Amino acid sequence: MLKKVQKILSKKKRTPIVCLTSYSKAFAQVIDKYCDIILVGDSVANVLYGMKDTKNMTLDMMIKHTQSVKLGVKKSLLIVDMPRNTYKNKTDALKNAKKIINKTRCDGVKLESNYKNYNIIRHLVKAGITVMGHIGFTPQFKNRFRVSGNTTTEKNKLINEAKKIEKAGAFSIVLECITANVSKEITNQLKISTIGIGSSVNCDGQILVTDDILGLSGFYPKFIKKYANLDKVIEKGVQKYKSDVLKRRFPKKKNTY
Repeated sequence: MLKKVQKILSKKKRTPIVCLTSYSKAFAQVIDKYCDIILVGDSVANVLYGMKDTKNMTLDMMIKHTQSVKLGVKKSLLIVDMPRNTYKNKTDALKNAKKIINKTRCDGVKLESNYKNYNIIRHLVKAGITVMGHIGFTPQFKNRFRVSGNTTTEKNKLINEAKKIEKAGAFSIVLECITANVSKEITNQLKISTIGIGSSVNCDGQILVTDDILGLSGFYPKFIKKYANLDKVIEKGVQKYKSDVLKRRFPKKKNTY
């Protein structure tokens, strides 16, 4: 097992795990100083490509972004989302996971659960690949956003799903938009780490999209806290640049060869 993974697991019930997304070296080299896990999420589809969902991300696109992110990572555990349709069966999953790892030198991959791909997780883990699971709202397989865990039936289904992913060998599970009480129960029943997004403080760690918390995405649902307004900072800078160009204050002699 990777030492980085052991470090993550050792934080269970001790220290919250800090996770963020990154799609480029520039962001990665900043957040790497503060994160335990960096995820190259397929949310890049929405954030950078303006897609309505993540379903059309390709393996090559994820690999290219991860190669950039890897250049900025020194200490964090680097995990990559496997795009939809790249892990439909054991053979494809192993081939594509190996391709991601070999081409990017990342530490592991993340698979969204569709209630039946536990054997695929098990197959990857047996092949020596570090795997993170993902339950609750799984954008690759669900068309409409909704919170999970509001009924006893849903609660039991989520707990069972999480346990099966743990048994398959995943080292952690993302809990996306699951009610607080169910997130707490899942976290308490598992030995592996739970990483919450919209799933309360009861998880072992938290993850958000970096562009969301910095005010760059324009996407601010209830579960996101905005920590900066970089859109305003960027706009102000661009306005000043435009003014300088129009008034011929830029470029000056010191900016000229």
